[in-house]
Amino acid sequence: MTNTTGEVVRARLVLSYDGTDFAGWATQPALRTVQGELEDALARVIRDPATGESLAPRLTVAGRTDAGVHARHQVAHVDIPTAAWTLLPGRSDRTPAQGLRARLDGVSPPDVTIHEAVEAPPGFDARFSATQRRYAYRICDRRELRDPLSRRHVLWHDEALDVDSLNRASATLTGLRDFTPFCKAREGATSIRDLTEFSWARVDTGPDEGLVVATVKADAFCHSMVRALVGAVLPVGMGRRDLEWLAQVATAASRSSAIAVAPAHGLTLEQVTYPADADLAARAEVTRARRTTPPPQSS
Repeated sequence: MTNTTGEVVRARLVLSYDGTDFAGWATQPALRTVQGELEDALARVIRDPATGESLAPRLTVAGRTDAGVHARHQVAHVDIPTAAWTLLPGRSDRTPAQGLRARLDGVSPPDVTIHEAVEAPPGFDARFSATQRRYAYRICDRRELRDPLSRRHVLWHDEALDVDSLNRASATLTGLRDFTPFCKAREGATSIRDLTEFSWARVDTGPDEGLVVATVKADAFCHSMVRALVGAVLPVGMGRRDLEWLAQVATAASRSSAIAVAPAHGLTLEQVTYPADADLAARAEVTRARRTTPPPQSS
């Protein structure tokens, strides 16, 4: 089954991008954004069968990345009129989904790649159906390992970091809580999140060998939250701050000026996770409900 109403077909897109030259995901006037580029590309691909005029479908994304943040696995959906959907293969023997992926990738800029386009299952919403987002933050704290070819997605750090100290600090921030001290305030938006993992490792093998890499997982993130979390624990990893200081800033009533937000280019959205198809709609309803923190447990 597909997410089709008779009037529109919902397509699920999987894409990646180098965020260096983008002012973030979300469309902004006079600025280059990932959403803006992709919606321009969609307008070139999707046409009204009756008039031949370009249509302008709107994208919904799993996570709105900040300016300079990258994505290795981003997910979005777009609703396309059924009549226009059926025309996507053109004269080829491709399916409409295959035609959409090929055409969209062909007119997208070189710093964006469309990996997959499929008809979404019923109830799918790229944003609200997601159960988890996973980010990685990459740091090179050894001058001899600095690689100019990876400078766009790795932070070069001048001081050595102690991974054990970073992990002790990060462990104090996990769980379901109000992350107001780590979020840019947005009117009407909640900052309650369930941070399921915030851990660090010095990588032994592979393309990240020698780097200090954070893995950050949550059901969702608020604006600049990951970078603020990283920025909060880095002073502990350098031995400049202790856990008592971190506890104070982490329980502040508002965002603390004591936290230096980590630079954007070290951060990459690595994965977005969804439940089984049968649970997509129910998950979306749960996510849309305004969240509250659990009451403190009595001792």
